[in-house]
Amino acid sequence: MEEALEGRSARRLDATRNVELLHTTVARDLGIAIVQGRHKPGELLPSELTAVQTLKISRPAYREAIRMLAAKNLVEIRPKSGTRVLPRRQWNLLDPDVLGWILQNGPPDTFLTALFDVRMIVEPAAAALAAQRRTQTHLEQMTDALDIMGQHPHDSPEGQAADEAFHRVLLDAADNEVLSQLASLIGASVSYIAEFKRSRHVPRDPKPDHDALFRAIAARRSEAARSIVQNLIGHAREDMETLFDDGDPMPPG
Repeated sequence: MEEALEGRSARRLDATRNVELLHTTVARDLGIAIVQGRHKPGELLPSELTAVQTLKISRPAYREAIRMLAAKNLVEIRPKSGTRVLPRRQWNLLDPDVLGWILQNGPPDTFLTALFDVRMIVEPAAAALAAQRRTQTHLEQMTDALDIMGQHPHDSPEGQAADEAFHRVLLDAADNEVLSQLASLIGASVSYIAEFKRSRHVPRDPKPDHDALFRAIAARRSEAARSIVQNLIGHAREDMETLFDDGDPMPPG
């Protein structure tokens, strides 16, 4: 009897996971179509009936997918009039999914410029705060990330992951809960730039800049930390601009 009940519970859990996976997949596919411009701002998405028939999913799964997109401000749900794509200026660009969909599918150079602008505004100030507020734990986490960066090529998945981890710790060390909300944006930007440079075999190794930044933060030298981050971001920006000036196309998703 107990085994039968356990079997039923397991089947219910599997069914729940499948439903969650389904509506998440549908939301992702629709979200990518929206950020790529296949569903343009102001356009109505296909009706619920059309969508469930085309996608061969249940109405509840489709509705949940649409609710997910509405929570990200990609669409607006209006009773009786349908689901409409919102203007780009209303999209939640800080949402990790939205940001990921844009970056994974060939963002326009204007978006990359905007990312660099935000990083140049945010990260130098965060580094200056981190130099004053960091704890021993933060230094240990940065050291761990630097060790991994030193053990693996800068263009390897391990090196890229360690680079992202270093920047996450940097924001955390600033000890500002508002700044910490930008971690996904900074992390996604670092990841995208690293992957793009890897695919184009850009030789510049970012570790020396990170080593210098660590030393400044460890020594509580705020202005030095600020200046080093400005140089680090500037170097990344120069690399990207050089590639585009050479006629390198924007990477596909």
